[in-house]
Amino acid sequence: MGVGYAPLAPATVASAVALMLWVAIPLESNSAGLFAVIASAFAIGCLAANRISQPDDEDPPRVVWDEFVGMWTTFLFLPRTWPWLLAAFFLFRLLDIVKPPPIRRLERLPGGIGIMADDLAAGLIAAGLLNGIRLILFP
Repeated sequence: MGVGYAPLAPATVASAVALMLWVAIPLESNSAGLFAVIASAFAIGCLAANRISQPDDEDPPRVVWDEFVGMWTTFLFLPRTWPWLLAAFFLFRLLDIVKPPPIRRLERLPGGIGIMADDLAAGLIAAGLLNGIRLILFP
C-alpha cells in the first residue's frame, strides 16, 4: 500500500493504518479468525521481509508489515472501543520504539524473522498489559 514510504515516521503511519483497518474489519478480538490473520500475516511478513532486507540492514524503514502484525496482536481480547484502541496504539508504539527486554533481543534474530518477531513481542506485551489493566479496573 506504500505506507512504508511515508516521509515521516513510517512505522507510526503504518500502525495508524493498521488501527483503521482493524476498525473496518468485522473480527472479534478473541476470535479464531483474528488468530489466523495474525499467524498468516506473521508468516507472510517473515518471508517478505527476508526478501527485502539486506544482510547489513537490520530493519529497513520501508518494511512496515511488522507494525500491522504488532498492532493487530495488541488488540487481542480488548474491547472495540476508542479508549482501548487508542491505548493499544500508544502502548504498542511506545514498546516498539523503546524496545525493552526481551523485545530488543528478538530484533537481533536474522532476516525477516527478526524484523517481524520484535513487533509481535511488543504486541503480545502490550496486549497482556492492557488486558491486565482491563481485568483489574473492570472485573
